[in-house]
Amino acid sequence: MDSGSWFLIILGLVIFNFLFSTVLEYINHLNWKDLIPNELKDFYKPKKYKKAREYSIRRNKISLISSLFGFVLIIGLLCFNGYGYINDFSLNYNSSYIQSGVFFIVLYFISSIISIPFSYYNTFVIEEKFGFNKTTKKTFFLDIMKSFIITLIIGSLLLFPSIYLFETLESGFWIWLWIGVSALMIFINMFYADLIVPIFNKLTPLDNGDLRKKIEGYSSKVGYLLKNIYVIDGSKRSTKANAFFSGLGPKKTIALYDTLIEKHTDDELVAVLAHEVGHYKKKHIFSGLLLTIIQLGITVFFLEFCLKQPEISYALGGNEMTFHLGLIGFSFIFSPISLISGIFMNYLSRKNEFEADSYAKETFSGEHLSLALKKLSVDSLSNIYPHPAYVFIHYSHPPLIKRLEALK
Repeated sequence: MDSGSWFLIILGLVIFNFLFSTVLEYINHLNWKDLIPNELKDFYKPKKYKKAREYSIRRNKISLISSLFGFVLIIGLLCFNGYGYINDFSLNYNSSYIQSGVFFIVLYFISSIISIPFSYYNTFVIEEKFGFNKTTKKTFFLDIMKSFIITLIIGSLLLFPSIYLFETLESGFWIWLWIGVSALMIFINMFYADLIVPIFNKLTPLDNGDLRKKIEGYSSKVGYLLKNIYVIDGSKRSTKANAFFSGLGPKKTIALYDTLIEKHTDDELVAVLAHEVGHYKKKHIFSGLLLTIIQLGITVFFLEFCLKQPEISYALGGNEMTFHLGLIGFSFIFSPISLISGIFMNYLSRKNEFEADSYAKETFSGEHLSLALKKLSVDSLSNIYPHPAYVFIHYSHPPLIKRLEALK
């Protein structure tokens, strides 16, 4: 296949992806209903429900405009040889490692010029208007700097060994890349709470009060060893409540946002924990990790295929095959496979969420889990009527109403 054909394929996929996602967002937005579900009438008063709808409209608008700017940027880079100009600039350096590093840093800064203003508006206008924002401008810009440094470090750990393997091995480099990236992914998963989270937030051990005793009592009852229980200062950025679980084996960690503890009873928090324990007991953590590694193997296999098609680099404006142009071309060409695999993974995730909810109901309390889910949804003004097509493609968790029905 010549470079012209590859260019048309890439251009067609970029246009399709934008139109597909935009139409999906639009029909999801139209699916809002005026009727408040019976399950939420005690939580969603008409005034607050109207506020939730307005919040959704404002977020959808800024998301659409942001997507449109991103789409125009990519089309511009494709049609006016933007990738080729950035590639030519990077070729001023002798080392292929530096060339690829410079190429992606330039792209990062170009995309940041578009994304940062939208992120700023979303944080200090929309989130502020609806009472969520607690982020200071200093924290906002420090987060951007920290994110860039982390991206630079992790990107280097992925990019430079990939280039070395590609230039060293004539074929089969994807196997070694698969092993290396899988190992890095497992390492980050295990030490996320120790290495990444403290860069942005403060983790404090949960004190030896009633909540910790109830959590440890439940964990002991179901045979789930959990020693690392932390409180994270989420209130420094937002009033929205959340929690996360990370790590494997002895590195298992639970971090409860201070806003979550503030807004929920101890029994509701233990019910949320019971749901997460359900994922562990039902082997969802292991099966999810295994599927992700398999998915990663398929991805890097296709990456090697694309990197061995020099016409892809030519289609993006290169005069010769370069690793970075091949990687950019791959990201476009692989998008249909990524969409299909994403749909499958989301379907499996939704199934797992129902099973974890059921486990929490059986081992602790379905009623307290239902209350926690209702409060989380209402406090964050989330959409309780997502369109089924949008759920099918994008939702990793079942819609709230479906989960409440299953918990009855």
